[in-house]
Amino acid sequence: MNAWAALRLQMEWGADEALEDAPVDRLRPREPQPGAATPAARPAEPRPVVVAPAVAAALVIAQPTLRAQDLASAANTLAELRAALIAFDGCALSATATNLVFSDGNPDAGLMLVGEGPGAEEDRAGLPFIGPSGKLLDRMLASIGLDRSTCLITNLIPWRPPGNRNPTDAEVALCLPFLRRHIELVRPQRLVLLGALAARAVLGTRAGITRLRGTWTDASFDGLPQPVPTLPMLHPAYLLRNPSAKRDAWSDMLALRRSIDSQVK
Repeated sequence: MNAWAALRLQMEWGADEALEDAPVDRLRPREPQPGAATPAARPAEPRPVVVAPAVAAALVIAQPTLRAQDLASAANTLAELRAALIAFDGCALSATATNLVFSDGNPDAGLMLVGEGPGAEEDRAGLPFIGPSGKLLDRMLASIGLDRSTCLITNLIPWRPPGNRNPTDAEVALCLPFLRRHIELVRPQRLVLLGALAARAVLGTRAGITRLRGTWTDASFDGLPQPVPTLPMLHPAYLLRNPSAKRDAWSDMLALRRSIDSQVK
């Protein structure tokens, strides 16, 4: 809009006379009047820090996760790792569970199995895989000549989620440092991941278990000099709900047996 158009608009609005001889520059700093006291400069007030909700939620999760990492990395034995889990209060699951479910079997066997989380029977006994899915796992191991004395069994989540619900991403993030340290301390020659939750957490993937199962892959850990051959498999609880998938599970068990036999030779 040019000056003439602006003047015409003001006249149409009724502004037909000037109150001062010259226009007022309202952006110019005001000069103090003679004799007026100069007000003291007020210190600038700090602006409040506004954090986006998503960032705030991430910070809430990050703080106990970092503490979990510190506690886990400080453990130099399995007994110290178990004590660190008992002392860790950053995961709410520990307050609702009856017992910590740490592990069962032989930590020197060279074979480590990782499930997802304990159920009601495991929670009461403090041992992994002793319910219906555990009995099926025992039969699966026996089918290729193994038992609990020839492997170590543990879970990604050491406390039972209320009502057997799936753990949240935040709960997985809190428990994962302890599992990774568990694997580093055991130093297994082979690692079996039972179920989608364990496979995704350890391997850092979003792929489904039906796509991951049956394929050996290398999983790296900071405390180990070389990657660990890792085999994702279907969880026994899934097999109980889907008996038709037992054929795939049998194929995976045979792959595990061949891998063990190849090292013996």
